[in-house]
Amino acid sequence: MDLSLDRVLRLLDALDNPQLSLPPTVHVAGTNGKGSVVAFMAAALAASGLRVHSYTSPHLVHFHERIRLNGARIGERNLTDLLIECESANQGQPITFFEITTAAAFLAFRRTAADILLLETGLGGRLDATNTVPRPRLSALTPIDHDHQAYLGDSLTAIAAEKAAILRPGVPCVVGPQSQEVLAVIERTAAEVGTDLLRFDREWRLESRVDGLSYRGARWSFDLPPPALSGRFQAVNAGTAVACLEALDIGALEPSGVGRAIADTRWPGRLQQLADGPLRQLLPPDWQLWVDSGHNAAASAALAEAMADWRDQPVYLVFGMLADKDPAAFLRPLAPLVDGIAVVTIPDEMRTLPAASCLLAASEVGLAAATAATLEDALRAHVSRPGPARVLICGSLSLAGKALAANGTPPD
Repeated sequence: MDLSLDRVLRLLDALDNPQLSLPPTVHVAGTNGKGSVVAFMAAALAASGLRVHSYTSPHLVHFHERIRLNGARIGERNLTDLLIECESANQGQPITFFEITTAAAFLAFRRTAADILLLETGLGGRLDATNTVPRPRLSALTPIDHDHQAYLGDSLTAIAAEKAAILRPGVPCVVGPQSQEVLAVIERTAAEVGTDLLRFDREWRLESRVDGLSYRGARWSFDLPPPALSGRFQAVNAGTAVACLEALDIGALEPSGVGRAIADTRWPGRLQQLADGPLRQLLPPDWQLWVDSGHNAAASAALAEAMADWRDQPVYLVFGMLADKDPAAFLRPLAPLVDGIAVVTIPDEMRTLPAASCLLAASEVGLAAATAATLEDALRAHVSRPGPARVLICGSLSLAGKALAANGTPPD
């Protein structure tokens, strides 16, 4: 990984600059919740009869999940041809994986008609390959917290400045819940750039109700059913998506339709209960198997908040993580809620943290862990514990993808 815009701008120029002729674009950055916000928006826009492209990363099982044309994953032949075209245009010059695949996505989006494009940053914002789009219709910043410090900076203000660099003059930006420290950076950047901010708890508000959510914005004020996605944090993501949809001011969008779409949205790997499949069948019938792709301390805190509702049964973790993450920071908020943990080395993942390191991290936060050779072995180890129970596979999007694949659960 080498954050820069020079290489991708050179390649895009060789491809006749597809980033200059994309459908109206919503550019989304942040630390957590980006994909869920995009999923909520895509569902609402599509339900209103609009053609929606989207670009998200990383993927769970298949790379094709990242590039969606009118809601459908890009086809194998189309993707292959686009990558060959980009490779030829690049002429063997240095390029990163994310840069060349972003260029391929831009070509696909330019060549397939759509009403709107939902564009998620890969990492950061200022030097992210998606930040080559000169003037989106709308920007959005989901909650910003510590992650990817090696590339974005050690301090929260540095990370916020990198992500806030997607702001553009005259392009409004919807801002999800932020700490005061982060919000100060965003507001300062907006003043310098000339961007109107639509901030959570100021220009728009969201309240949880017994039967759902209550949204209040400049034009829209209505009640929403609870999101289909599990976890209290998804309410905030749904609210951020509604604020974006309100700001887009597209005539086809009606609040009632938006509410129905929020209630039907699916986004795999985000606190998802797995249905019957090879992994699920390793557990007794009265047990539950869950998977979550969060991989940093902020995501873990949100997960712990959701797990607070699980105290009616024991909770056992299957945990694995990538080597550039902090396993102890992730496990610390979960430790008081967990009754057992088995750690694994993520299979077929070059960047995995060894199970032995996960074991040490678990011990550091007061959890007595056992190592398992495979996901299947980890589940079998938990079955010997008291039940019925919930088993949660967590710590990495890569591990979540392996679990979905092993269970035969399609990612979409």
